[in-house]
Amino acid sequence: RSPNRLPLLISLFCNCFSSSPQLLFLLSCSSSSFCFLIITIDEAKRRQSFGSCDGDLSVDALPILSDTSDLLQDTHIEKLACRLPARVQGYPWRLAYSTERNGTSLKTLYRNLADVDSPVLLVIKDMDNQIFGAFSTHPFRVSEHCYGTGETFLYSFCPEIKVYRWTGENSYFVKGSTDSLQMGGGGGQLGLWLDAELYRGTTTKCATFNNQPLSAQQDFSIHSLEVWTFE
Repeated sequence: RSPNRLPLLISLFCNCFSSSPQLLFLLSCSSSSFCFLIITIDEAKRRQSFGSCDGDLSVDALPILSDTSDLLQDTHIEKLACRLPARVQGYPWRLAYSTERNGTSLKTLYRNLADVDSPVLLVIKDMDNQIFGAFSTHPFRVSEHCYGTGETFLYSFCPEIKVYRWTGENSYFVKGSTDSLQMGGGGGQLGLWLDAELYRGTTTKCATFNNQPLSAQQDFSIHSLEVWTFE
């Protein structure tokens, strides 16, 4: 923390940069301390391109993805990141399940989330190339009863993002079975329902989130699907 060490550290990082020019070193200083953040040039460019709900996100607030998404573009990530609960913001996003990499099986999805202890983000692309999904406060699992909290929400890009949050009407947030995964309910309507093969789904207006159907088709076919954790 001593300012007298700053020249030595700068020299050290400059030597590293000369051997690894693809890395970028950001210096953050205050009256009593300083720190370095090491990121790639590509990551710096990606962060620079971000905006947020209420203005530019700070560098530290932008999510870092541990894997490449086949579904989410930077604009999707930007719009989702600033709408997540504060308790998960700042955590890296880790790809826990992908139909492109793990096959189309709800059982495999559950198995990949068995040891996860964080909220999850579900991303779906249908055959009409529309992106939509849900944020769940708990990882998806087989359950006898519904689980989750009021931070759970549904969302859809059409093309701008629309987020449907808990209405307080009921607590039918998430329910998993070996045959299906469903989110939201009431009056026989389900906000989002997926089959065991992760090939077909249904979306309707439901009391839990007072959402509009997330897809242009009430009964849709899934092109691909991802589940991200925050760890």
